[in-house]
Amino acid sequence: MVIKCRAAVAWEPNKPLVMEEIEVAPPGAHEIRIKVVATGLCHTDLYHLFESKKKEGFPAVLGHEGAGIVESVGPGVTKFKPGDKVIPLFISQCGECKFCRNPKTNLCEKGWSNERYDVMSDDMSSFTCKGKTILQFMGTSTFSEYTVVNEIAVAKIHDSAPLDKVCLLGCGISTGYGAAVNTAKVEPGSTCAVFGLGAVGLAAVMGCKAAGASRIIAVDINSDKFEKAKVFGATDFVNPTELSKPVSQVLAEMTNGGVDFALECVGNVGVMRSALESCTKGWGVSVLVGWTDMYDFSARPIQLITGRTWKGSLFGGFKSKDGVPKLVDEYMAQKLKLDDFITHTMPLHQINDAIELMKHGKCIRTILNVCPE
Repeated sequence: MVIKCRAAVAWEPNKPLVMEEIEVAPPGAHEIRIKVVATGLCHTDLYHLFESKKKEGFPAVLGHEGAGIVESVGPGVTKFKPGDKVIPLFISQCGECKFCRNPKTNLCEKGWSNERYDVMSDDMSSFTCKGKTILQFMGTSTFSEYTVVNEIAVAKIHDSAPLDKVCLLGCGISTGYGAAVNTAKVEPGSTCAVFGLGAVGLAAVMGCKAAGASRIIAVDINSDKFEKAKVFGATDFVNPTELSKPVSQVLAEMTNGGVDFALECVGNVGVMRSALESCTKGWGVSVLVGWTDMYDFSARPIQLITGRTWKGSLFGGFKSKDGVPKLVDEYMAQKLKLDDFITHTMPLHQINDAIELMKHGKCIRTILNVCPE
């Protein structure tokens, strides 16, 4: 049966989202229809709306950092039942493709992302509004009361997990934390620098601390964020706008030649280069975490020839269906912070207010309450 529900629709780039009544189709084969209880707003939603502005990616329902409850399942679904608590995933894990079978990566050939990274959605959708097909952003679309997701992109989680907290594990926190522990493989006693102190960057700081780093230098052009970074384990703070020389030079002076690990959590190609140049030669590792696909990045070959490593991280390197339930369990066991990332909570219909807060750096994470449990 088709469900009619409320959703925040992005009709076109660069415009406010509009609360609309949409139709959500019943789940097809191997699909799950989810009642979304809570969702975070992530910078990647803003990137699609205000930066990449690809017309073919609209109209869409954005949102990819949500948690909810299974409402119904389609034919062939055996591992989920109505009432299960779940997190929809923007990276699928089919378990069968060459990537899923390889422990070196968390990519999967089966999801929306395999062919349509540029527009960030599949051309198939379960949503219609006013007679038009509405695209499902990143395969998830959590700015809707109901969504339909393929079972290979849904993680079943602990029955008592608070959905208005663990939704953050659908993107930002897993991304930053995993970039440090899985991709960079931060070592005990090492020196780290994290560029950009949004939720992803703060989660990277938390990951560096969990991995045993002895010094974690937090870098951001907004000094107001440094107090928050301290909560997650940062030991030093640098604001590049207050320096008379390049930040990489300052970090090299602070660390006797450069840091062991540098994580770029902004999505800015200039900052990516600064992060690489902040690493020590010989063994420094720099990881690109911030999402962008608009510009080329550059560096001098000698920077890699002398022993630095430059690599990227998607969703923190976690295989999604395997990793997210474990992260939820770590949060439940108080081994992982989530509550400290949440600075604002509001209902879904205030989504444009949440977007303004993020645009102006006034929040870390805003949780939008979508449906009552």
